[in-house]
Amino acid sequence: MTRVVVVGDLMTDAVARARYALARASDTPAIVTMHGGGSGANIASWLAVEGAEVAFIGRRGADITGRNRDMELMGYGVDARLVMDPERPTGTCVVLVTHKGERTMLSDPGANAALSPEDLPRDLFNGGGHLHLSGYTLINEGSRDAGLAALDMARRSGMSISVDCASSAPLERTGAEPFLEWTNGAKLLFANIDQAKVLTGRDDPEAAAKVLTAWFPQVVIKMTAEGALWFGNGRPEPVHVPAEPVDRIVDGTGAGDAFCAGFLPAWLAGKPPAESLGAGCALAAKAIVHLGARLRL
Repeated sequence: MTRVVVVGDLMTDAVARARYALARASDTPAIVTMHGGGSGANIASWLAVEGAEVAFIGRRGADITGRNRDMELMGYGVDARLVMDPERPTGTCVVLVTHKGERTMLSDPGANAALSPEDLPRDLFNGGGHLHLSGYTLINEGSRDAGLAALDMARRSGMSISVDCASSAPLERTGAEPFLEWTNGAKLLFANIDQAKVLTGRDDPEAAAKVLTAWFPQVVIKMTAEGALWFGNGRPEPVHVPAEPVDRIVDGTGAGDAFCAGFLPAWLAGKPPAESLGAGCALAAKAIVHLGARLRL
């Protein structure tokens, strides 16, 4: 099985799920929970839980939450290569979930913003492996050099590369052209509909995927309740797989990360696109039912 090296963000998520419509400038009853998070750490954790050999490279604070995140990763079976930042705290994300399930995230990257090229263990970049880079590492100016260095090291060592677009609003602030330039050479791009629109200006996911194959040989668009589609260079039509039905939704936070973790092992094993998409949708459904990225199965 191909070893996956994930470079990305490590966060503590404070998730507030409102019971009713938000009362502006007043109080709204909610269920508030604290969990490990971060797109990169989520993907690494799900990969490990599903049996993949995975290492995660990131940065944490010298605080109790950082220690907890480190122990969680190791508990899931991740080879956690976390650099401890003596000054910055572990990153934190406040996730506001309305009574209708809409999510708004307020992120403080903390130590993630100081990830540097020197933090990348050279022994993890070997031919035959795979690098998955969280787009947050490139979007955040403080960690951008580390993301670019990881991409360069992976290319030089002959690793295959996948990149996730992270989040539409910061991606738009960064700009489509720089992001596409930085990620040139990646074999696979993951994006959701909003992120694909930012990169291409296309509302239709199939049209956006087709445009993106000018930069990436293979593109996967995550479409939440509509499932996901894959488009490859030289293929006349995309491959589409519907989402798996779920009987209840506990928390959708991290489901897109779980999708990537389900897709990658099948894709790296050379499975057909439909089978890889199906594996991604199955793990995303599992995440939605079992508290999103929290892995409390």
